Amino acid sequence: MKTLKFLPVLLIFLSGCAELTQIAQQTINENRPLTQTEIISGLKEALIVGTGKSADILGKTDGYYKDDLVKILLPPEADVIVKNISKIPGGEKFVEDALLSINRAAEDAVSEAKPIFVNSIKSMTITDAVGILKGADNAATQYLHKTTYNQLAALYQPKIKASIDKKLVGNVSTAQSWNLLTGKWNDLANSVAGKVAGLKPVNTNLEEYLTQKALDGLFLKIGEQEKLIRKDPAARVNDLLKRVFGTLDT
Repeated sequence: MKTLKFLPVLLIFLSGCAELTQIAQQTINENRPLTQTEIISGLKEALIVGTGKSADILGKTDGYYKDDLVKILLPPEADVIVKNISKIPGGEKFVEDALLSINRAAEDAVSEAKPIFVNSIKSMTITDAVGILKGADNAATQYLHKTTYNQLAALYQPKIKASIDKKLVGNVSTAQSWNLLTGKWNDLANSVAGKVAGLKPVNTNLEEYLTQKALDGLFLKIGEQEKLIRKDPAARVNDLLKRVFGTLDT
């Protein structure tokens, strides 16, 4: 009978020892130096989390269009027509429809960007990882920009092109309006009178310009996510991220 009475106490004691052992082991793990494997695994996880969130944010309806920080606008050379567009019947609607179409194309493209980022992340070396961890607040974003930009441009550009070729108000596309605007301006700028007046031709490629702006917005969001993970412990969604990026808090 005495043995039976002692058994619950023994079980509680053993349970407590197990918990203490677990806590002690966790403390040891947290205090030991990071291995190279942990560094690279943590950074890869951080990049997957950050790029995934960025793509999800921008890939929603109005992800680009209603975010003033990343909304894609027409090139500065178009300011003159945008400012005076109200003088043309249906002009304001034309510009807004064009901008909506362009931003919708970017929102569509970003939803397909994740595999490009994942492939780049998988190819990261230990040297890359250590450099990123010890680098600036946007070191990971810079790495991704260097390793994925051309592939992302190839993904975005056809969708941007389709959007600016789409017929809008008056059965005229954004591309046609742009070519008409710049064509007439360049005729004037290249004339004798234009040269005397010091006018400069406009050589902006609309498709390339809009693609660049769309990617600028994407990397802006990735940079924001990277800073969160580096600075805000709450943004580190698992123990590995907490351990790797916790070294930056001291």
